[in-house]
Amino acid sequence: MREKVIVAWSGGKDSALALYEVLNSGSYEVLELLTTVTKDYDRISIHWVRRVLLEQQAKALRIPLEEVFITKGASDAEYEGELLKTLKRHRDNGVFSVVFGDIFLEDVRKYRERILEKVGMNGIFPLWKKDTKELALKFINLGFKAIITSIDSNVLEKDFVGREYDEQFLSDLPADVDPGGENGEFHSFVYDGPIFHDSVSFTRAENVLRENRFYYCDLLSI
Repeated sequence: MREKVIVAWSGGKDSALALYEVLNSGSYEVLELLTTVTKDYDRISIHWVRRVLLEQQAKALRIPLEEVFITKGASDAEYEGELLKTLKRHRDNGVFSVVFGDIFLEDVRKYRERILEKVGMNGIFPLWKKDTKELALKFINLGFKAIITSIDSNVLEKDFVGREYDEQFLSDLPADVDPGGENGEFHSFVYDGPIFHDSVSFTRAENVLRENRFYYCDLLSI
C-alpha cells in the first residue's frame, strides 16, 4: 500500500524533480501540492511567479493544489502558524509525510523537520545529498523545461534572469555558483516535463530589480 504524501511545491526545478522521484518510486500517493503564496502580491513567495501560473502548472500536472497565504514581510511566527494549521489538518486526515526538494542545506532541513515534528509528521527528501551538477543534468536530460525567474545580483549578472535552464546556462555559470542554485543564487519556474500532461503557456514580460539586489523576470499567462 502506497504512503499518502503531500509535496512542498515552489514551482521550481528542485520541487519538480523531487515530485518526479516520488511518483516514479511506486511507494507514494501524492495527494496534493502545497505552496506558500504572498497574498499582497498574489505570487509564489521568493520565486515571484504569479499565482495564475502556479495554478496552471498544477492543472498541467493534474495534481490538486493547496495555497497557504501569508502577508508580505511575514514573520516566522506568521508563516509557521499558517503552515502548521494546514499540516495539522492533513495529519488528522491520515497524511504523515511531506516531500521536499532540498539538497544539502542542513539548517533548512532541520527547520523543516522542527516544524513537522510539532504536528507529528515526517519529511521525505528524495534529492538529499545528491550531487547538484548531476541533478541539474538529470533534470535537463529527462526533458524538463524551466525558466530562471529570479537571480541574486550579488553573484550573477542580470542577464541570467529570464534564461532557459539548460546546459548552456549551466556552462555559463561562474565556478562558485551552485549548478542547482541551492544557495539562493537563482530560482526557476518549470513549465513542461515528463510528469506534465500539458505545457504551461506564458510570455516573458519586464525584468524588475527589487531590494536593489534581486532581479525578477515577470511571467505572464497567455
